[in-house]
Amino acid sequence: MLPAKHQTHREKFTTFGGILMLSAWGFAMVIASFLFLYIGNIVDELLGTTPNFMLGFFFLAIILCIWRLYQEAWKKRKDV
Repeated sequence: MLPAKHQTHREKFTTFGGILMLSAWGFAMVIASFLFLYIGNIVDELLGTTPNFMLGFFFLAIILCIWRLYQEAWKKRKDV
C-alpha cells in the first residue's frame, strides 16, 4: 500500500469504507447481543427456566452476526 500522501482518492475511500463496515458490524453485534439477551430474559421469566433461553439467544445472536459478516466478506472478496 502506498504512503498516505500518495494515495489516490479512491484508495482513501476504500480504506475508510472498510473501517466503516467493520465498525457497523461491531455495533450490530453489540445491539443484537443485548436485544437477544433481553428477549431471552423475558422468555426465561415467563417459563421459569432462568439462564437457558437468555444464553441460547445470546449465542444465537453472536453466531448469526459472525455468519452474516463472513458472507459479506466473502462477497467482497469475489468483487476484488
